[in-house]
Amino acid sequence: MSAYLDTARRVIRAEAEGMAALSDGLGNEFDRAIELILAARGRVIVSGMGKSGHVGRKIAATLASTGTPAQFVHPGEASHGDLGMVTESDVALVLSNSGETPELADLIAHTRRFSIPLIGVASRPESTLLRQSDVALVLPAAPEACGSGIVPTTSTTMTMALGDALAVALMEHRKFTPEHFRTFHPGGKLGAKLSRVGDMMHRDIPLVEELSPMSEALLVISQKGFGVTGVTDVDGRLTGIITDGDLRRHMDGLLSHKAHEVMTRAPRSISPESLAEQALAEMQARKITSLFVLSEERPVGLLHIHDFLRSGMV
Repeated sequence: MSAYLDTARRVIRAEAEGMAALSDGLGNEFDRAIELILAARGRVIVSGMGKSGHVGRKIAATLASTGTPAQFVHPGEASHGDLGMVTESDVALVLSNSGETPELADLIAHTRRFSIPLIGVASRPESTLLRQSDVALVLPAAPEACGSGIVPTTSTTMTMALGDALAVALMEHRKFTPEHFRTFHPGGKLGAKLSRVGDMMHRDIPLVEELSPMSEALLVISQKGFGVTGVTDVDGRLTGIITDGDLRRHMDGLLSHKAHEVMTRAPRSISPESLAEQALAEMQARKITSLFVLSEERPVGLLHIHDFLRSGMV
């Protein structure tokens, strides 16, 4: 094993031990923190300096994206006017490993002056931050992974995990669903995965009737550009699909056939309300490139694997 790999494993083990100690040490104060946040009519104001500030920004973002309104306020900016962002309707979540970060003094004083609930996160129970807090979340006395104790490593990892624990507990209490999550994540790969099939599907779809001649089916396949056509009965219900494979299997005398003689019966389909992620999983599992979207057994749209490629989902 190289010295680098040995260091990497030592660091990860040290941080994992800190996380285990954090989990084991959680108690009633965590419940009280959740209750304070749920009782707040405003936002969770997250603040911290230095590395704690970077962690705080992530915690605020996670809270906001999972149904708990939150905002990060830099303690330095707070002392120069941004305290006006912190109102009596809010609850403050303030992070400091030592609990003595001088830049936090004005923010802490502001919460005490206006009776704004304060949740403090620090490693020293006797620190100024935790003594002033309504709820004190104490980080366990776990050594920093750097070995010298001067680089925030284990402490920031524990703080990040504690923020995630708060966010997920709040999310579960609020019964936050994928549909809610999609509202806050409309962009990128994640937004695409959480989109509804009805949002992604093509509505101008290739269809022929069962008794249509194959010459017509070939024309529809060529015009629509999906490489397939659906086949419907006289009532408009999807009864089959014609793909490249079906064409190859009936190459001899193809144009003498009707659509229902060539089609694959009972094709896979999905509803418009299903998640796009579910549609992609179905297509990958069945090794198919197109999936018809049905409403009351009638085709209303079509998904093609290229739609997922363009969205970055695959």
